[in-house]
Amino acid sequence: MAYATLAGGCFWCLVKPFNEFPGIIEVTSGYSGGHIENPTYEEVCTNQTGHVEAVQIEYDEEETNFEAILDIYFKTFDPTDNKGQFFDRGESYEPVIFYHDEEQKETAYHKINQLNEQQIFDKPVVTPVKAYKNFYPAEAHHQDYYLKNPAHYQGYQQGSGRKAFIEKYWGR
Repeated sequence: MAYATLAGGCFWCLVKPFNEFPGIIEVTSGYSGGHIENPTYEEVCTNQTGHVEAVQIEYDEEETNFEAILDIYFKTFDPTDNKGQFFDRGESYEPVIFYHDEEQKETAYHKINQLNEQQIFDKPVVTPVKAYKNFYPAEAHHQDYYLKNPAHYQGYQQGSGRKAFIEKYWGR
């Protein structure tokens, strides 16, 4: 088994696309990259802990790979905005690819270069690539939010502008 740790704004929005993908064992919402242990949602939202909302994806390397996971990831948020996502602004909503080893690091940079060469977006991809430091699972009510609160989740996707952005660039 292997892990991918990715941030792309609100962690609620990063779970569903991966849960529906072959080879994914588990997707956990949480907090990554900060300087305090076991932060709460309220602490992370202060933008004082250094954490971003992220998902940690456990996957079977015999069924999928990190590049395929990045293909999904880049279709879930705006990789040209590194100051937050849609109407969620600030440090805790910044996108980040946290690499677990050198191969993941190289793959991440390759994928970013590829997207920039393809000029899919109106602006260049500026998503940071950082070494994995830590990951703390979020509180239980944040896990699988799209299943627990589907109406609120769909309203958030629509109202935040995320859904329109994804449809504009990826047609889905």
